[in-house]
Amino acid sequence: MSGYQLSRRAAEAEVRSLASRGLPIEAKSVLSLTSPVAPGQQDADNFRTNKVTLERYNDTSAGVLSAAHGLSATWACVSFWAGNIASLPCAVQRKGPGGVAVDDDQHPLYWLLHDSPNYDQSAFDFWEFIVASIELRGNAYAEIVRRDDGFIVSLAPIPPDLMRVTRNGAGELEYRWTDGSGEHLVHQGDMLHIRGFGGGALGGVSPLAACRQSFASAIAADRAATTMFANGVRTSGVMSVDKVLTRDQRNEAEQLLQDKFVGAATAGRPMLLDAGMKWEQLSIDPKDAEMLESRRFSVEEVCRVFEVDPHLVGQTVGNTTLGSSIADQTLSVLKFKMRKRLKRIEGAVTKQLLSRADRKAGVSIRFNVEAFLRADSTGRADFYTKMRPFMTVNEVRALEGLPPVEGGNVLYKQMQDVPITDAGQQPAEV
Repeated sequence: MSGYQLSRRAAEAEVRSLASRGLPIEAKSVLSLTSPVAPGQQDADNFRTNKVTLERYNDTSAGVLSAAHGLSATWACVSFWAGNIASLPCAVQRKGPGGVAVDDDQHPLYWLLHDSPNYDQSAFDFWEFIVASIELRGNAYAEIVRRDDGFIVSLAPIPPDLMRVTRNGAGELEYRWTDGSGEHLVHQGDMLHIRGFGGGALGGVSPLAACRQSFASAIAADRAATTMFANGVRTSGVMSVDKVLTRDQRNEAEQLLQDKFVGAATAGRPMLLDAGMKWEQLSIDPKDAEMLESRRFSVEEVCRVFEVDPHLVGQTVGNTTLGSSIADQTLSVLKFKMRKRLKRIEGAVTKQLLSRADRKAGVSIRFNVEAFLRADSTGRADFYTKMRPFMTVNEVRALEGLPPVEGGNVLYKQMQDVPITDAGQQPAEV
């Protein structure tokens, strides 16, 4: 239902009430019930009394997609993926001696992807925006800016909510968007398009849209908690008298309670009762109302959508089940969740930015996942110790940002793995 109009008498009464309390007068004459949250009994009461529920008004005007950004769990999950992936160095690689991939810092795209994709952003800023767009909207876009000779000079990110993708009669994808500088149209050869999970050539599926109900439930729980604490965690009470009140007396008493005793700021204010009135407070403990459990479940629901273990966004209660420790769960992030995200980005960037000749020559674009070890000195030491039979001292020093040393290009192995006839011989340089 839409088009619900306040009566003239109700509108005038609302204006007088707002003015008497020094509140801004806002025009609120239309109520739309298109929110995914089902209307409750209070809405029926409000229709009969010519009032508009502010909570329902906010639910409708904000919308689930935009309101989901304001959930702390959503913010933390998206920030987790965007920040961690953006912190990994992205480099152009080509096959080196023995077919081992090495960084090609002379390639035209190396500086663009590793240091600064455009004039305004660093590589971290750019990749953080790209990953956040994929996680929230299921797609990430960046216009490929070229010189006249086809040389790529810039990657300009575009908010996915502005983009419209279609396929023309020739079978080529077209990208249209409008921003402050006007309308734009480019073909797929000039657009870096990284698609998220699901969908097809036109784009991936937005998690916010696909899991709308999960976000709506989390938003409802968050707003219910906000309302409860705004009322001093005392949701209602009963005032009784020993005689029958007229309609005007009842309305006056209800308005008095609303004006003077509702809200956390007025909690504890003494109440003066006369004429045999009695007040009985009905208190609801948040735990008894399962408010805390409900909000915890909402956090876990959002974490499931973004594939983030709850302990990584601050929810540590009950997250070491099934015999797995926090460390094991963190390791699973790299194995089962981050890898596919990196492969999705690497595949799209390699296909759309590198020429066919580069790809045939073995040139590729990769994120350096080993950069995660930089934050774990114990893990780095353990890794290098186990890699002694396969890495030289200078290779380890290079990973640590240290200069090579003389005699450091030698591979070592345990003595028990050497034939007894070779014991005591000097290792050979590699």
